[in-house]
Amino acid sequence: MSHSEYNTERNSLAYSVEKNVEVHAQKCYQCGKCSAGCPVADEMDLPPSMVMRMLQTELAANDEKILRSHSIWLCVTCEMCLSRCPMEIDIPSMMDFLRQRSRSEKKVNPKAKNIIAFHKSFLNSIRFTGRLYELGLILDYKRQSLNMTQDISLAPKMISRGKLHIFPDIIKGKAQIARIFKKTSN
Repeated sequence: MSHSEYNTERNSLAYSVEKNVEVHAQKCYQCGKCSAGCPVADEMDLPPSMVMRMLQTELAANDEKILRSHSIWLCVTCEMCLSRCPMEIDIPSMMDFLRQRSRSEKKVNPKAKNIIAFHKSFLNSIRFTGRLYELGLILDYKRQSLNMTQDISLAPKMISRGKLHIFPDIIKGKAQIARIFKKTSN
């Protein structure tokens, strides 16, 4: 393997993870408890223990595979991996950072399209009303994901039972929410 296939220490994804979220990939000794307890590991192309191992190698090709993986988008941040880890490695925080990095470098796995659409719809709901407006979330998600007819038959029942409200409740401190979004938007 040539030297160019390795990242320089400060260029590696592991270094960025350590610097930004204080997760030290080198502390992982590959016991596999994170992957064994992960409720979505069977759906992942790279289970959590494999992501940790790939970070440890500091190979540029592995960093690329991680950022383009579907796994980082499937993590539901349930913290099962963290609770099982004998080294208390905060994999959920790391996965969140990896998602941000993947988006900023435009390396998002195409299978993550609907996950990102839901995330954007959720944040839009909060941005415009100050709290979650479920019907607005659903409509915005359907618009972004183009899954227009999925679960449409459930809407009338949910509305009639008061589970979905036609109009949003808008909080009084909406200006403060707008400032938060302004400070954190890229």
